[in-house]
Amino acid sequence: MSINAGKPATYSPKLVEFERLLDAEEAAALLRIHPKTLQRMARQGKLPAHPFGDGQRKRWRFLMTELDAWMRARNNEFATRAA
Repeated sequence: MSINAGKPATYSPKLVEFERLLDAEEAAALLRIHPKTLQRMARQGKLPAHPFGDGQRKRWRFLMTELDAWMRARNNEFATRAA
């Protein structure tokens, strides 16, 4: 016998909040660099980025939390070198 015998099945989806993806213009403004520089760094794998689209010309999207962690790691790396 089922645990919910006699009760209607209910579905209660959990609301999941996704972080909004930033486009190259927004991410470049956050990092205070030119959007073309940001896109080049994304293609070279120098910063966290998410390519969208097939083929050679991709649209890059960025998560603010990943860019923040990347910048903090770079700052820590430079501080360690200077010490």
